[in-house]
Amino acid sequence: MIKKIAWDTFKNTGDINSFLEYKQIENIENNLKKDINNDVNIKINNEINEVEK
Repeated sequence: MIKKIAWDTFKNTGDINSFLEYKQIENIENNLKKDINNDVNIKINNEINEVEK
């Protein structure tokens, strides 16, 4: 979704900075999703380890 908005903005304005800013937002969102998944996996593994003790 963000990629399409960024691309459309670039096509309409010719301003590459708009596209790059949207790409940065997309990268931030993706990194946050990865961080959340990692946190969840760590919590699950910790809980499994506690149960196994």
